[in-house]
Amino acid sequence: MTYLDHAATTPMVPEAIAAMNATMLEGGNPSSLHASGRRARRRVEEARELVAQRVGARPSEIVFMSGGTEADNLAVKGLYWARHHADPARRRILASAVEHHALLDPLTWLEKAEGAVADLIEVDASCRLDVDALRAALERDPSDVALISCMWANNEVGTVQPLSEVVALAAEHGIPVHSDAVQALGHAPVDFADSGLDAMTLSSHKLGGPTGVGALVVRRELDAVPLLHGGGQERDLRSGTLNTAAITAFAAAVDVAVTRRDEESRRLEALRERLVAGVRTAVPDAVVNGAGEPGPTHRLPHVAHVTFPGCEGDSLLMLLDAQGIECSTGSACSAGVPQASHVLIAMGMDELAARGSLRFSLGWTSTEADVDRLLAALPSVHERARAAAKAGRR
Repeated sequence: MTYLDHAATTPMVPEAIAAMNATMLEGGNPSSLHASGRRARRRVEEARELVAQRVGARPSEIVFMSGGTEADNLAVKGLYWARHHADPARRRILASAVEHHALLDPLTWLEKAEGAVADLIEVDASCRLDVDALRAALERDPSDVALISCMWANNEVGTVQPLSEVVALAAEHGIPVHSDAVQALGHAPVDFADSGLDAMTLSSHKLGGPTGVGALVVRRELDAVPLLHGGGQERDLRSGTLNTAAITAFAAAVDVAVTRRDEESRRLEALRERLVAGVRTAVPDAVVNGAGEPGPTHRLPHVAHVTFPGCEGDSLLMLLDAQGIECSTGSACSAGVPQASHVLIAMGMDELAARGSLRFSLGWTSTEADVDRLLAALPSVHERARAAAKAGRR
């Protein structure tokens, strides 16, 4: 099997597996007062300190959750409720049009259920947020804006967003900013304190940790209404018994991803260049999407998003899968839904072209041999997919 879908999820790193196995053998509820509970609590707090250190935050700002989706929901709903309840005029939420559905769908829910107004800001053809459009939307009436959310880097095409400019604009009007940094951590320099953000989403399974765990990094000074009520764990922002083993493994994965980032980014960038050059040779009319320039302020090193004109992405994906090569037509959370990617449409691509696109994403297990197997299979796969699409249009 050739796995080229690391942006969807990446295999657990050995360090995370070891940490999880060791903790699972211990047991204990971290809210209990006896020895086993105190030991579990120590594991959780050590993990909290490690994650905080690696992402430039204070330990008290790390709120453990079930993953990126819950963290995005808490960030959007919790901040909106707190701000709107304090000032009912604040009904508008500004967000980029290319956010993950884990953020866009809560916005839609807030519009329908709570009367919020989601103001989605356009991006350019490279998927970079239009800062002038954000400024215009913000300055139209900053007094009615509850929060701004802008992802650190796009999960489909890998473009890094101009967060520093977003934060600077928001600061002029005292508006909190949240960023979904799920794809960025481990592939770009992520420092919560330096960023000026108020809240930031992290997810374990994108880093080599287990699924079902993540964190919302949130400033202590920021008010947010919790989604879950119960035992009051995690600063009363996220009640529920803490998953000690998963949290410990998450911290181990963060540690590995951040400490090895520079070396691994160089390795993955070289593999990406090999992949892109090979695709262009095999399919000369293929179009590589997203920011073209490499570097942590432009695009992620491990994502290559390609449009194959005249083809259906689903056909390409299944033909490659039949040869043991796994990739994606976009966000895994939207897989199987017969519609064009909202990200590509927001970038100005027409629906036909958007449906003919694939995302190849690399990770810690990726090798030159993986790339070469893709490139060897691609010419025949592309020919068959294009013929099938042509026949279907007759």
